[in-house]
Amino acid sequence: MTLQMLLYYVVVFIAISCVESKYMVYNTSQGVVPGKLNVHLVAHTHDDVGWLKTVDQYYVGSNNSIQGACVQNVLDSLIPALLADKNRKFIYVEMAFFQRWWREQSEAMQQIVRQLINSGQLEFINGGMCMHDEAVTHYIDMIDQTTLGHRFIKNEFGVTPRIGWQIDPFGHSAVQAYLLGAEVGFDSLYFGRIDYQDRTKRKNEKSLEVVWQGSRSLGSSAQIFAGAFPENYEPPPGGFYFEVNDDSPIVQDDINLFDYNVPDRVNDFVAAAVAQANITRTNHIMWTMGTDFKYQYAHTWFRQMDKFIHYVNMDGRVNALYSTPSIYTDAKYASKEAWPLKTDDFFPYADRENAYWTGYFSSRPALKRYVRMMSGYYLVARQLEFYKGKSDTGPNTNSLADALAIAQHHDAVTGTEKQHVANDYAKRLSIGYMEAEEVVATSLAWLVESASYNGHERPTMKFEQCPLLNISYCSASEIDLSLGKNMILVVYNSLGWKRDDVIRIPVANGDVTVYDSEGKVIESQLLPLADVHMNLRNYYVKAYLGRTPAVTPKYWLAFTVSVPPLGFSSYTISSAKKTGGSSTKSSVHTFQSSEKSTVEVGKGNLKLSYSSDQSKLTNYINSRSSVEESVEQSYSFYPGYNGTNEKAPPIPQNAGAYIFRPNGTFLIKPEAQFQVPLTVMRGPLIDEVHQQINQWIYQITRLYKGKEHVEVEFIVGPIPLDDGLGKEVVTQITTTLDTNKTFYTDSNGRDFIKRIRDYRTDWNLEVNQPVAGNYYPINLGIYAQDSKKEFSVLVDRPLGGSSIVDGQIELMLHRRLLLDDSRGVAEALNETDCVANDCKGLTIQGKYYFRIDALGEGAKWRHSFGQEIYSPLLLAFAEEEGDNWMNSHVSTFSGIDPSYSLPDNVALLTLEELDDRKVLLRLAHLYEIGEDKDLSVSTSIELRKLFPNKKIGKVTEMSLSANQERTEMEKKRLVWKVEGSSKEESKLVRGGPVDPAKLVVELAPMEIRTFVIEFHHESRRRVFIA
Repeated sequence: MTLQMLLYYVVVFIAISCVESKYMVYNTSQGVVPGKLNVHLVAHTHDDVGWLKTVDQYYVGSNNSIQGACVQNVLDSLIPALLADKNRKFIYVEMAFFQRWWREQSEAMQQIVRQLINSGQLEFINGGMCMHDEAVTHYIDMIDQTTLGHRFIKNEFGVTPRIGWQIDPFGHSAVQAYLLGAEVGFDSLYFGRIDYQDRTKRKNEKSLEVVWQGSRSLGSSAQIFAGAFPENYEPPPGGFYFEVNDDSPIVQDDINLFDYNVPDRVNDFVAAAVAQANITRTNHIMWTMGTDFKYQYAHTWFRQMDKFIHYVNMDGRVNALYSTPSIYTDAKYASKEAWPLKTDDFFPYADRENAYWTGYFSSRPALKRYVRMMSGYYLVARQLEFYKGKSDTGPNTNSLADALAIAQHHDAVTGTEKQHVANDYAKRLSIGYMEAEEVVATSLAWLVESASYNGHERPTMKFEQCPLLNISYCSASEIDLSLGKNMILVVYNSLGWKRDDVIRIPVANGDVTVYDSEGKVIESQLLPLADVHMNLRNYYVKAYLGRTPAVTPKYWLAFTVSVPPLGFSSYTISSAKKTGGSSTKSSVHTFQSSEKSTVEVGKGNLKLSYSSDQSKLTNYINSRSSVEESVEQSYSFYPGYNGTNEKAPPIPQNAGAYIFRPNGTFLIKPEAQFQVPLTVMRGPLIDEVHQQINQWIYQITRLYKGKEHVEVEFIVGPIPLDDGLGKEVVTQITTTLDTNKTFYTDSNGRDFIKRIRDYRTDWNLEVNQPVAGNYYPINLGIYAQDSKKEFSVLVDRPLGGSSIVDGQIELMLHRRLLLDDSRGVAEALNETDCVANDCKGLTIQGKYYFRIDALGEGAKWRHSFGQEIYSPLLLAFAEEEGDNWMNSHVSTFSGIDPSYSLPDNVALLTLEELDDRKVLLRLAHLYEIGEDKDLSVSTSIELRKLFPNKKIGKVTEMSLSANQERTEMEKKRLVWKVEGSSKEESKLVRGGPVDPAKLVVELAPMEIRTFVIEFHHESRRRVFIA
């Protein structure tokens, strides 16, 4: 025993012996001590906003047969625990829970909480409504949910979170680092999950903590200090869990009782601290003292941490202190250390051999699509709410905002929750949609009647919308026009530029004529509804509405609409018998497999060729760009791996909701009864090729007049399980491009990141899963290129994909599995739908789009059409008895100056009226530096033309989440040293301050700028009629 230890025992014995009272006061006041190893104890709870239980069940503590967790208990017990010792600290993250709790508290309790926050004992970290996922979330949704949480914190407490805390998402994106980190104003970002091979290397190199530069375009101006935890977001190894029922040994410091163990526990603490210090730079380490739903009785944790701080500091070998990630970050910054540079992202993630968390990229594809649809709808609804004026008492978009925010949680849109929880997310979205739908309908009615609106009457127009168009159901468009009624269709465009597009709606019969807003007949086309669409319609309408549709539509009516930016155009559909004109019926031809011929389809520059005898696509030809390429489409499935009988090592591993682990690959060939199919429909606007791939896969390939991309609609399901195999269904599009193992996938719908098959930039990859280990999340698209061409594929929802073979792109469309993958959800990913006790596996309907360009020419389509996918045209229907609608209503509207549109490289992300009547505006540059020869340049937006007839009073630039002024954020920003960087490194040029006289916003490539605008109130409700 050393002299130091002997003295320590003597001091402890004397201290205990001399105290007559049994009450022990622990010294927890220690701060950072220079020259010592400082152990920052960060007390935290990780509260999933839904996973095994719903968000409300987790909050109130119900359904505990699944999991004993109650967030209400956590927060209730936390406050008295903090009040018991002013040195104690705690961080809280998920505002969806804290907001619920806060609204239940008395004014006295609220005042106490505010004091704890002001003193630094309670600190909000991250501060979004949830801890969002980083793989399958769209960057607009990430911004919106973070903004919602930060707004609550700012309004109630007047503070701005400093630290990003993404400790549980399953891999980490570049967009999270630079956009939801640096651009939000965070000083650092901490996370838990990186690949096990990467973690091992970083431990050896002491590079778990880095400066992360996530954007090539924004460079060092948007980099952030980032740290991965040594193992996970739990306490370190050695027994430091102190929930009531945890089995870690407590610090038993009463010498009058048995099992006195202070020296042992101090030694455990010091050993764990030294072990972590050996893989960490500087003399500061962080211990994450907590994990999922802990601190339900907070005193049990704080009692033990009090003791550890007291006795460890008496021991003196290391220094222990109550801390927060903010204090830890400041200590790291004060060390003046230079840190390794990290670029790109941390995908894909595997936590051990054969366990790639790449399955969830595609899990629950219907929920993923629903979230994406609601995201685009929320953007539209806020715009229209602004143009009409936000209601203080009536319906608004708040409910949809809350539902969407919660759906971004890393066990929500990911598809890694239990089925009843997935149902709860969908239910919340549906409720939010219904209220937002009313906002949209009344706003459009107000706008179309604004010519005669005097400010007092409620609008009389009753607009209907059709959220079930994906299953060919729209009662508003299926009305009988033979009795003299007209159908009025208002088409709204939420993008900042004019759109000319073909829309399709189901109609009851084909005797119809379409008129534009000027009363001119416009070209239209009728396409017969395929049997597969009718079957989907009949089954799912009954599932959604509880009844079979009363009308059976015969056709899709297709016609071209032209819609101004941030505005609408109106169309009238009438009976052709009344007008004498009619729509063109598509020609339909079915090619037998015995016919050896080439079938060509396409209305304009783009043509596709099919081999009728093999029933497959063979050629892609664009006459304008002179691009010609051999293209073939196919479907396959990966059987889900059953690792139940595996013997360790390695650890047994099934395929499941999280894990993609294939057991071979099986090409799906057309079955004998489906050897016929090539059904081709042709018309003036659309050509379609219908293919029945097998009994449960149907495909429609479309080419539109005036468009130079291919649209592929797929209907997959129910996936059969009668062979006892779970299946993961993929489609492959194969070309002859020599892509040299290289392809590019988007980061949360924003930047594109270079991927190389079987390769990682940061370490030498040991390949154990050649397919799953090369899968990446896709939110916008994926592309590959060679020396002459680039091949791009865009998607309508998040999914997983890759390029497993050179020249080929693969997308995973659907998953149905029979086993759980042992990551906690304890449920197989086996989604079913039930109608009147008839239960079937889930059928997925969706679309992807592809295009082949000359090298360097594909970015414009990826970004411009990608915006159109995210923000589809909104259709609103009404009926008219007479023929005077166009003359008595506003038939065309634009919210911006008629001579103006946003630049082609700019998107309007947010136009939202806030509760204080100010307006939140976000503008985004869509292109990276060097991505496009014309559009990867700085650009400008004229605010006066964006808001005509409104007098702008004040424009204030804010942080990305709009919780602090940008200038203040930049003043506080910590500038970190990077290993090997030059002090003379040139700073990226960003858009300059907005001159209040000129009111012009400048945007550099990939820059997003956020503003709060105040209008003079006398012009608040005026709109511009085009």
